[in-house]
This record gives sequence, structure tokens and C-alpha cells, in this order.
Amino acid sequence: MKMKKFIAVCSIAGMLAAAVTGCGSGSTDSKDSSASEWDSSNDITVVSREDGSGTRGAFIELFGVQEEVDGDKVDMTTEGAQITNSTSVMLTTVAGDEYAIGYVSLGSLDETVKAVKIDGAEATAENIKSGTYKVSRPFNIATKEDLDNEVAEDFINFIMSEEGQKVVSDNGYIPVDDVKAFEGTQPSGKAVIGGSSSIAPVMEKLAEAYKEVNPNAELELQTSDSTTGMTSAVDGSYDIGMASRELKDEELSQGLKATVIATDGIAVIVNKGNPTEDMSTEQVKSIYTGEALSWDEVTE
Repeated sequence: MKMKKFIAVCSIAGMLAAAVTGCGSGSTDSKDSSASEWDSSNDITVVSREDGSGTRGAFIELFGVQEEVDGDKVDMTTEGAQITNSTSVMLTTVAGDEYAIGYVSLGSLDETVKAVKIDGAEATAENIKSGTYKVSRPFNIATKEDLDNEVAEDFINFIMSEEGQKVVSDNGYIPVDDVKAFEGTQPSGKAVIGGSSSIAPVMEKLAEAYKEVNPNAELELQTSDSTTGMTSAVDGSYDIGMASRELKDEELSQGLKATVIATDGIAVIVNKGNPTEDMSTEQVKSIYTGEALSWDEVTE
């Protein structure tokens, strides 16, 4: 009787061990197979920014997604695109979808996604400066011509100084040439800066550096989009507006003055599980206009 019990216990233990081993084996096989399961015949998840985004405006212009129709510039972005309203949401969306493609400011690029080469050139500050990587745009700030805010004026002087442009360079952007050392007046008061979510990260760093040299100042940073940045600078809600694109004629006609504070690249990003390393400008355009629907149409 004892022998039978012993055999039964051993049998159960063996079955449990086999089950555990089987589960472990299945998990390993699943992991191994998932690493090679990327299927180029799958549909592309096209991710774009919202209307009013300076990054979207620059992207569609640089890649030819914006076309002239009856004398008007028309955004031809496919209606099937997923729309994100900020740089951070763009990054998390692409990082969470193996078949997604998107675009972000080069200075906002992080390790959660992969930037592809465009026409054989890597998206780097060095390649932008040399002209090898051509997908770049200006970072502009805008104020009223008759700006009457000493803190805002002093902060702009800091941004355009050696100290301010070092912050720009340290954060991966192309600085402005021919700048001089900062000579501040340490005014007291508050200035409100707002607009492009692409400029916001480096503007936050600039604000932190400025407050070290002028603790009397209060800077409030609001993040929205380039168009809101310009309209709010016009109506006085913002002392300084941020636009990650060139200002439009109608914005300039409303009394805004633009200042380029840096040059930035636009990185085309894909999921880290995507084997694609290099794309042409035309391939990116075909995806965003809806001409190419699956990855094998642009990678094979």
C-alpha cells in the first residue's frame, strides 16, 4: 500500500514537473518566434500630429505631403492616420505599435523608438549642420512688435546669448551663430511663454538656466501648439509665443516679430521591432498620402 502511494506521488510530481517544463518551453518558443514575427505584409499604422502643430506643418512641407491645389496649399495626409496632440503621445504611440510610423523633433527623440535614415543620412545634429540630413526646420519665438515686458525682453536676450545658445546645443539642437555673452539687467516680474510642444523641452531648460542668473524673474511655460502660440502672442495671452515652423504671412501681418532661436531636425520614427533602417523621402510621402498601405510596399 505504501509503495502504491509512493508511486502515485511520484507520478503526480512528474506530471507537475512536465507541465512546468512545458510551460517554460512554450514561453521560450513564443518569445523566440515573436522576435522574428514582424510581417512586412501588415498594414502600416500612420501616426501624425494634430492640425496647428508646427511639426506637422514642417513635416508635410519637407516631405511633399502638402500639395498645391488651385493655388492653395493642401495637406494630403491620409484620413486613415491616427492623430496625436503632443510629442510625448507620438512617442508612446509608435513605441507601442510594431507597425507604426511617426515623426518627432530630433531633440525629443528617445530610446523607446528608432529613427530611420532618410535618403541614406542619419538624423543627427551634425548631419543637419552639414546639410546631409535635409529634414530640418527653424525653432521660432514670436513677440508683438511693441512688446512691453522687461522680463520677457531680458529672457530673449539670454536665449540669444552665448550662455543661452550653449543650452540649445547641449540639448541636441543647432545653435545660432555670432552670439555674445549675456549682459542681463535682472528685472523683476513675470513672463508667460507658450506654444509648440516641440520647443517646450528646450525652452524649459532655457528658463531654468535663466532663473539661475535672474532669480527675480518668474517664467510660466505653457505647452500647446505652434498656431496657438502665435494667436496667443497676438492677443497678449503669451508674452512670447513658440512656433516650430516659419511664421505665416497672416501672423506677421498681425504685428508679430519672429526670432529664430535654433534649428531642429525632424526624425522619422518607427517601432524598435521594425527592421527598417533607411527610407527615401518619396517612400515616406507615399505612406503619409495613403498611396502605400503595407510595409512591403516600401521596404521590398
